[in-house]
Amino acid sequence: MVTGKTEGPRGARATALLAPLGVALAAGAAVAFVGAVDPGEPGHYPTCPFLMLTGLYCPGCGGLRTVYALVHGDPVAALGLNPFVTLMIPVLVVLWGRWTLRAWSGGTSRGAPAGRSVHPAYVWSLLALMVVFWIVRNLPFGEFLAP
Repeated sequence: MVTGKTEGPRGARATALLAPLGVALAAGAAVAFVGAVDPGEPGHYPTCPFLMLTGLYCPGCGGLRTVYALVHGDPVAALGLNPFVTLMIPVLVVLWGRWTLRAWSGGTSRGAPAGRSVHPAYVWSLLALMVVFWIVRNLPFGEFLAP
């Protein structure tokens, strides 16, 4: 017979951690796959659709090779392939950590509106930086940013 008992604090914490831990597991599996299967070898991964259609680099072009370089301990090569992705990985790890801590404690983030982990101004700033990187890496003077 099922009673009307609710989950205790430990059960609620475990349930709240399912999403961040699931994301960590999926990201870890993806990184392990990219680390095992070299994106520099032709035929392992599809071509970037934006590059294929326009001949221009998107903000993510070189990202798989960047992750491969980082997995194999070569941060200099990673920066040369895609500095945006290389610099965003630590940011994503910090955001994931904040999300996990917030899920564990049941709290909210300081400075962010209720229900959000990051203030919208930061998200818009990140998107603006990404668009600037996207444009500059396709201009002649930004050639050094191309993968």
